[in-house]
Amino acid sequence: MQENDTIIRPKGHHLTEIERGEIASLHLLGFSNRKIAHAVGVCPQTINNEIRRGTVRQVKKVNGKQYFSNDYYPDTAQLRYDTLRKQCHRPSKFNRVKQFLSYFVEQFKQGWSPDIIAGRSRVDGLFFKDEMVSTTTLYKYIDEQRLEIRNIDLTDKMNRSTKLHVSKKHKRLLGRSIEERPESADLREDFGDFEIDTIVGKRNGHESVVLTLIERKSRFEIMRLIDGRDADSVDYAMEEIKHNYGHIINSITADNGPEFANLDSVMSGVSDVYFAHPYTSSERGTNEAHNRMIRRDLPKGLSLDSIAPDLVSSIESKLNDMPRKLLNYKTPRELFTSFCGV
Repeated sequence: MQENDTIIRPKGHHLTEIERGEIASLHLLGFSNRKIAHAVGVCPQTINNEIRRGTVRQVKKVNGKQYFSNDYYPDTAQLRYDTLRKQCHRPSKFNRVKQFLSYFVEQFKQGWSPDIIAGRSRVDGLFFKDEMVSTTTLYKYIDEQRLEIRNIDLTDKMNRSTKLHVSKKHKRLLGRSIEERPESADLREDFGDFEIDTIVGKRNGHESVVLTLIERKSRFEIMRLIDGRDADSVDYAMEEIKHNYGHIINSITADNGPEFANLDSVMSGVSDVYFAHPYTSSERGTNEAHNRMIRRDLPKGLSLDSIAPDLVSSIESKLNDMPRKLLNYKTPRELFTSFCGV
């Protein structure tokens, strides 16, 4: 009766240490390689290869004479297998993407987030796919302290705001309510809808502040260092901004701070002005998100009297040239320029 050589072992399954012990026992008892293969559940060629690789030439002395024998040792076979497995492993992914990781650290120091760096690299084709790692892997490397960046450096990861903003109705609006703003502006469908705000350093009432305007669709930012948080200072800066950008400004949304008391009249004939509900900063979410990024360079408590307009301009450029995930990894400047038709 012919032996059944059907193999029940899954393809790619390697011999185990226990199976090598079984092979050694059957081989010592004189079983043929074909019978051993049938017992273990592998093809005969696997047994041929295994015995050849695990055979050790032995020398014995009997009555002063040397005798040579070739014996299969499962421990030797297992050791050889383990050694080969270590040698055939693919090189560490970390070592293969070091050029990308160097670029990542450099861009991170410029204020880019891990997701922005990975996403923009893919969009621009700066690296081949196997030369990069995903955003998740970048965070993993940071958690494992394999980079010079630490978790404490990840501003967005360490500072998560979960505050609930509640609207208080007792403060009077300075002009038309945000509820009157066109739906197209709410949905960012049209180009030219801006949000305006001021950033304060020291809260002593008589220091310089930074005036910011953000175009809602492109996230393009306009920043100006002004003399104070008062209506006259804002009006003066807005005259210059109106001269340079008035042709593209369709609307401006502000809060009810006294510095914006004259904004409606300053922009009369140029754009519509809307005011958010008092104490509801969430209605100007784009402003709030950008202010957090600006605070990395201009932290609360810093005297803005001590900074130069050039620093504000450099922060403006950095933000406008930073790719954003929500912009499909384009930069605000790229979108702003395309929308302007420049």
